[in-house]
Amino acid sequence: MSYEEKGVWVFLVIAVAGYGVYLGIVLPQLIAGAPVDELEYAPVMLWTIGGAIVAAIVGRILVEIVSPSGSTRGDVRDREIDRLGERVGNSFIVIGGVGALVLALLEAHWFWIANVLYLGFVLAAILASITKIVAYRKGVPTW
Repeated sequence: MSYEEKGVWVFLVIAVAGYGVYLGIVLPQLIAGAPVDELEYAPVMLWTIGGAIVAAIVGRILVEIVSPSGSTRGDVRDREIDRLGERVGNSFIVIGGVGALVLALLEAHWFWIANVLYLGFVLAAILASITKIVAYRKGVPTW
């Protein structure tokens, strides 16, 4: 497995785990009927995003310690795969932004706007990573 592919796997695991932690903390409060005005979602969101960044850095280092790559330099194939995955991921950033815009126009609570944006970023990370992993395994499609 290449250096770049290992990084994609780490990013995928951290994206899913980080959002899972966020949902695990905020969702039970919401299900219990707590009003969104009283939810302390912003600090939880910021800590899980920051924690995910730190975990991704540490995870990447640990993966290289456990299974060192022959080279850390990407090649043309790595760049093409990255470009393809980022195109897929960016579409979900746009979808999240449009969703947040619609909620803002409908004057929804900030909680919902922030969560639609966060979900858009998480889906972008997950789908970009899955696209890249599939491309590493099956090859870059030629249209």
